[in-house]
Amino acid sequence: MSVTASVTDGVLSAQSTVSSSKDTKGGSTMGKDDFLQLLVAQMKYQDPLEPTSNTEYVAQYATFSEVEQMQNMSQNMDLSRASSLVGQTVEITTVSDSGLESTIMGKVDYVKYENGKALLSVNDSLYSLDDVTHVCDQAYLDAMDIAKALLSEVGKLPEPEKLTFTDRERVENIGKVYDAMSTYQKSFLTSDEKSVIENYVEKMRQMVNELNQNADNDNNSDDTTEGTQEQ
Repeated sequence: MSVTASVTDGVLSAQSTVSSSKDTKGGSTMGKDDFLQLLVAQMKYQDPLEPTSNTEYVAQYATFSEVEQMQNMSQNMDLSRASSLVGQTVEITTVSDSGLESTIMGKVDYVKYENGKALLSVNDSLYSLDDVTHVCDQAYLDAMDIAKALLSEVGKLPEPEKLTFTDRERVENIGKVYDAMSTYQKSFLTSDEKSVIENYVEKMRQMVNELNQNADNDNNSDDTTEGTQEQ
């Protein structure tokens, strides 16, 4: 980190360049070390004929102290927030140097505080607290598991047109689970996935109805035949 300042007529120029500072999502911000170096540079290059008054130095030092306190408070808040995530399942989105975005989900094992930043250990890798996009509660995880399990069962079925009665138990179980799902749980399924499930259930219902109707017709036919024979 370096701070440069120009002096014009014995007065420190207002333009300063900070080569390294704490990164934030919105850009960069001066840290307490940068502030202190600027203060020292101002004292070094002040006009000896019109030196800065002690009152101004006190005011500037007070500002420096406020900056330091705010940074410490921010770091403590980040550490507290990160620590509260230990044991919870989080979703993390990162962007590579090439701009490729990737998302991972896992449980926070521990928190590490390094270079003023809180790092979360997820799936044996460290991620910045700023990369956390979602904190998943149990209802979210349960809904996701139900949706995945249901789609897995659907994936084991043949095409709806090729269903047979050997698939009846599986299809009916899928229908029972689907009907028992809450609106929130069903929101984890896309419209197309819901349509596929409903199509399977309806197709099997029609097959069972046809089977029952044929059985009823056969029974009626047998009754008619027996009645004719008795006559």
